[in-house]
Parts: sequence; structure tokens; C-alpha cells
Amino acid sequence: MTRRVVITGQGAICALGHTAPAIVSAMMEGTCGIGSLDFPNVDRLSIQIGGQVQGFDPTQHFTRSQMALFDPFTQFAVLAAQEAMAQSGVTLTDELSLKTGVILGSAGGGLQTQDENYRTVYEEGKNRVHPFVVPRLMMNAASSQVSMIFGARGPCFTVATACASSNHAMGQAFQMIRSGAADVMITGGSDSMLCFGGIKAWEGLRVMSADGCRPFCASRNGMVQGEGAAVFVFEDLDHARARGATILAEVAGFSMTADAGDIIVPNQDGAARAMRGALADGGIDAAQIGYVNAHGTATTVNDRTEVAALRSALGSAAESVAVSSTKSMHGHIMGGTGAVELLSCIAAVKDGHLAPTVNHRTPDPDCDLDIVANIARDVKVDVAISNAFAFGGLNAVIALRRFP
Repeated sequence: MTRRVVITGQGAICALGHTAPAIVSAMMEGTCGIGSLDFPNVDRLSIQIGGQVQGFDPTQHFTRSQMALFDPFTQFAVLAAQEAMAQSGVTLTDELSLKTGVILGSAGGGLQTQDENYRTVYEEGKNRVHPFVVPRLMMNAASSQVSMIFGARGPCFTVATACASSNHAMGQAFQMIRSGAADVMITGGSDSMLCFGGIKAWEGLRVMSADGCRPFCASRNGMVQGEGAAVFVFEDLDHARARGATILAEVAGFSMTADAGDIIVPNQDGAARAMRGALADGGIDAAQIGYVNAHGTATTVNDRTEVAALRSALGSAAESVAVSSTKSMHGHIMGGTGAVELLSCIAAVKDGHLAPTVNHRTPDPDCDLDIVANIARDVKVDVAISNAFAFGGLNAVIALRRFP
């Protein structure tokens, strides 16, 4: 028998705040967390803005030994996981720990550690690096550290599918519980690529904006990077009910597709198939969808293609669906972006609050859906979907349903 999956905890940190409630509140207020970047050699970059986490002192949260092992992307993931687990209230007994896993997404892993040590070797000419460089920078560092902190001894791995990483991770966690392979999954995504090498690499693609993120706006001119993490506790419904857990939302459906086309250019058909697949997986009619958190990167091609895909997937129902891209506020968090954006979908189905797309100045005729522009809305939402479409032509869509 297929089991139902619910969300019982959430935690997050990004440019909008250091906790999930602070971030959701900032989203609903239309706060823009994008500003001037602050790190070594930023003056050598053409792009000097981003969604950087401000006011964060890792020494206030981690021991010296942890600091030696935790790249910023791991720090963010651990803090988000601690918040999510605390809210969930789940206790991992010896028996439950065997049925509890961790699946996180990341596109860059310990990129800051890599960047710092390249500088040590090539710029400073040193011949020795810290002995923990490998366990700091490896892609599975965050998921492994989270599993060890909480004693989760079930399935544990990291998904790396560029900008769709956390949606793929959460989709896999959903399927683990639904199939009976796990009872509880700690899942989401994390990335911290705001360093000289991280920005310089993206500059080469010429898809970055130097003056702001304006998804679906006629004046949009590129994406803006962010950093952070969001982590959730997914749980079997019967297990959650048995322990009296507060349920935030139900994970209703998931689908993933590949364009099998261009490594960079998005594909309307692949995105539309992923959306239709998520609806079919959850037994959802397009008319039930009240909100879409779009991938919405603010590049000319991506936004136009996504709107066309939404029309293809939802048909006439697309006309009445509210759409927003919270990347306009926190930036594109790469492998962590889908997880941070799921916060807005939970807020939509749980509380009826729809986060806006800020910086939306001029409507674009090619993006003529119901964009939630600049100001949040209060609307009852039964189903929300979160889109993630990545380089490599990889698409992952999650559907949430209001509970009960």
C-alpha cells in the first residue's frame, strides 16, 4: 500500500533571515536580501551583488573541531536541520534511527573550501593544505554530518543536479517514505558559492545581472546568486499522527524529467512533462493548483520558456494560477534554491499567504500569467507546486497539498 507523506518540520537560513519563520516573514513583506557582496577580491569581479547571508557568526553555533570540518554549505545545512528537527519534535530511538535517512541537494558542495585552498597553493605558493580539506569540500559532507548529528542510520546521500538538486533530493526522500524504505527523512538542500571563483565562473556564462533580479519583468537582464539552506522533516502520515505531530503540509506528488537536448538552454517540453508528471503522481487536477513557485531565474529565455511550459502543462487553468519567483528576494541558491523556495509553497497551502515577485516593474507580454507582483496576497490554496529546472536539461517538480 502506498503511504502518504507529510512535512512536520522546517528550518532555513539565507539572505532573508537565519530561521524559517524569519525568512517566510521577510518573503511576505517583499524584502529584498540582495546587496553588495563582501569577500576577498570582490573588486575584481564584474558582478558584485548577491543574496549573501549577513550577520552570521559560525563560532556562535559550532565548536572549533566542527569548524575545522564544516564548509559554509555544511554549516547552513546543519543549522537548518537542527531547526527542522526541533520543530518536528521527532525523537530518533534506536529502532526509528534505522528507518530515518538524510538526502540533501547541493550543486557546489564545499566550493568555498576549494576556492580558499586553491588560493593557498597557487597564489600564496604554499605546499601544504589543511588535512580536512577533502571532508570539508566533498559533496556529501552536509548530508553525512547531519546524519551523524542526529543518528539517522537509514538511506543517506547527496544529490547534485545543478539548480534542481534540492527538488531531486526532496523527491527521492518522498519516494523513500512512500515506498516503505524509510519512516522519516531529513531532506532539502544547501549551497554557498558566493566566493571569487564561484562568481567568476558564472560571469563567463554571461547570464548574471549586475543590478538586480527581476523575474518575469520586461526589463530583466539576468540572474543573481544567493546562498543558504532549507531542510525539512518528511514523515509517514501514520507515524506523524501516532506521535501527535503538527503537520505543515502533505507532499502530494513528484516528477522528474530530462530534456535530452541542450546543456544550457531550457526546454519547454521537458519542463511541462515534469509538471504534468507531478500532478499525475499526486492525482491532482490542474484546476486545483492555486500557486506556483516558479524557477523564475530572471534570464530572458528561462522565464519565457517556463511560462510557455506552464501554459502547456496546465492548459486553461494556467490563467487563474498565481505565480511568483522568490529568487527576486533571496537570489538563486543553486542546489539549495528549491528547498528555500518550498518554504513559500508551505506558506501558501498552510496559511494562504502567497509570496511576491519583487522588483517587478514592467509586465512582459511573453510572461502574461498572474504574476504576484511586489505585494504578497492572502488566498486559500489547496495545492501548490514548486518548479526547478537545471542546466543539463534536468527538471524536478514537487506538489504540496493543504493538510488536512
